Amino acid sequence: MRIRTDPRTKTSTHERAKWYAVGVGLATTGALVLSSGAATGHGYTDLPVSRQKLCQNGTVTNCGDIQWEPQSVEGPKGFPGSGPADGQICSAGHSRFGRLNSPTKPGGGAWPTTKVTGGQNYTFRWQFTAMHATTDFKYYVTKPGWNQNHALARSDLNLTPFFTVPYNGQRPPATLSHTGRLPAGLSGHHVILAVWTVADTGNAFYACSDVTF
Repeated sequence: MRIRTDPRTKTSTHERAKWYAVGVGLATTGALVLSSGAATGHGYTDLPVSRQKLCQNGTVTNCGDIQWEPQSVEGPKGFPGSGPADGQICSAGHSRFGRLNSPTKPGGGAWPTTKVTGGQNYTFRWQFTAMHATTDFKYYVTKPGWNQNHALARSDLNLTPFFTVPYNGQRPPATLSHTGRLPAGLSGHHVILAVWTVADTGNAFYACSDVTF
């Protein structure tokens, strides 16, 4: 086979073809990586504003990796019977997101709270970057007299959800809101734990929001 050489570059057409193929391969690989990365996105609550959203929007700083991945707080489903261990509930057991578990924000001081009124309706809102088939959404709240000085544990929570939204395997839109009644008889600082249970995997997504009743 005769191989011609480009006089401008001293590169043969065979070599140029080889490097073009390599370039296409790398571009394709890059596209697949980007595509796979996009598929890792999931969802979080921003009403009431969750700790991961406070980190993402810069209200709270020095949060670590969660500032870029508020949608990625994913752990085993089945809460409260299974799921993340006590002390790791707000991070869904991810060590990378461990600062979400702290009873104080990074650097000290209280996490910012959302004001709510017990016994009245409240509209909860999720933002999704991947819309999974969904079993349900459940909302839990801390009990009167809960221990505010340690990472959230099951013993701090009323383990009967005060609001459940069945979703019957449907996929939510990019933004989903639903309205439910907040429990009465609470005052002061509490944490609302929102759990989005995925239907077609073994996981759920967790979001802790600090509120003041």
